[in-house]
Amino acid sequence: MTVDELTRPAVSRRTLGTETLLVLGLSLGQSAIYALVSIIAKLTADGPLSRQTASLNTSQSARPWLDLTYQLLGIVFALLPVLLAVHLLARTPGDPARTLGVDLRRPGSDLARGAGLAALIGLPGLALFWVAAHLGINATLVPAGLPHLWWAVPVLILAAVQNAVLEEVIVVGYLVTRLRQLSWRLGAVVTASALLRGSYHLYQGFGAFVGNAVMGVVFSLFYLRTRRVMPLIVAHTLLDVVAFVGYAVLPRAWFSWL
Repeated sequence: MTVDELTRPAVSRRTLGTETLLVLGLSLGQSAIYALVSIIAKLTADGPLSRQTASLNTSQSARPWLDLTYQLLGIVFALLPVLLAVHLLARTPGDPARTLGVDLRRPGSDLARGAGLAALIGLPGLALFWVAAHLGINATLVPAGLPHLWWAVPVLILAAVQNAVLEEVIVVGYLVTRLRQLSWRLGAVVTASALLRGSYHLYQGFGAFVGNAVMGVVFSLFYLRTRRVMPLIVAHTLLDVVAFVGYAVLPRAWFSWL
């Protein structure tokens, strides 16, 4: 893809701006608003932030099969904004999957780069999380709160994939593409993508905001250089699978530092 293909819109800039706000409002922009309200609620509650809890992948029903149904429905419907974003990108000449780099043309390279990015982000991220926990600027994180049933681990893996696809397609591929078409400077594009990523993690605390914003900078720069989202999806999936499944199956005492 040429630079002209990335930056040349098929519709007016005003339409693109409205479209971008609507896509974010239906997806991670909405999550950012809820996260902001959540962190305000935590900060104004009794007790310090470090003694409060941020839970992910929680049970939705005491009845196992109903809980499984809710979990799967949540995963499926969370991906609809991704399909919407890809559909809207199809108005620009070219295949939107190739535009975003979410095709299967380079499986080996995507897997290798994704694993490398996961290591680059994951190891310093753990150190940052440990520091944030000891500074008391993060809530206590519970990455997985599902019951110990046969479907828990498969659902956690699906949730990791869903998170990765949603965040990387919307926050990196779609948003970067649209902001470039709106003639934003590269620095502003990277900053906007990184701040959005950090903001919808605010419910976990300020350490999570900083860590995810840094991750957002790295991922945005990677996409601008390679025009491929697939390695980012691989990296994000690996990080979340380790966090979700590890918390679910390993001794809970190992995670007391969270």
